[in-house]
Amino acid sequence: MTHASEQSRVHETAVYTHGHHESVLRSHTWRTAANSAAYLLGEVRPGLDVLDVGCGPGTITADLAALVAPGRVTAVDAAEDVLAAARATAAERGLENVEFAVADVHALDFPDDSFDVVHAHQVLQHVGDPVQALREMRRVCRPGGIVAARDSDYGAFAWYPERPALDGWLDLYHRVARANGGEPDAGRRLFAWARQAGFTDVTTTAAAWCFATADERAWWSGLWADRTTASSYADLAVEGGHATRAELAGIAAAWREWGAREDAWFMVPHGEILCRVS
Repeated sequence: MTHASEQSRVHETAVYTHGHHESVLRSHTWRTAANSAAYLLGEVRPGLDVLDVGCGPGTITADLAALVAPGRVTAVDAAEDVLAAARATAAERGLENVEFAVADVHALDFPDDSFDVVHAHQVLQHVGDPVQALREMRRVCRPGGIVAARDSDYGAFAWYPERPALDGWLDLYHRVARANGGEPDAGRRLFAWARQAGFTDVTTTAAAWCFATADERAWWSGLWADRTTASSYADLAVEGGHATRAELAGIAAAWREWGAREDAWFMVPHGEILCRVS
């Protein structure tokens, strides 16, 4: 019996803060298994069945599919529109071992013990009940399999040179994300959430993205400047009374000014968990 047929179900209650504006997908399509799931790759081998939760535009999904073939990857996301991009990514790479579906991680419509690996990248920070999400990921994972999750930790972001406007950006992002039901400092909480979800064999690690070259600074600052004024995040910030359009424009200008500095540097730290299912 699938979980979907049970009488009592927990559903998503959070609003995805970023949406799928081009400035968001600009970041998401940069992600690969190498730069975003290296902690998992030692557990991945040909023949495994993988569930990729919150697959977004599917670049990590496609990498995993290539690694596990002839095993299969099932990629799910809460947003139907972004799955079109994910399907296109798989098609461009000639992958025939991937299938896609809309799903809510709190109530996955798969039988127990369906997958060898269940993976989620930058997902648990955006959901209403991350512990329930991990319980569901555990339920659909076979004994001996791995549930893997990686999330950034906004409160631990670090950058140079310091700019008061970027301090304001971080404070604003925390307020908007939490008002939407998410937890932007998820990275530091993954281990605790895994224990609450019932995992007893958990390996925890941390890793970071670093943006410091001229191209990296321009890319990172540009996508955040655009996201701050043109994405769903911008709309939610204004509609929620957290900022005005003028204030958002000021933050965007500060991002671009920071990105033009030759000595600018930015670090995005992540928490990572590998949970062995018993």
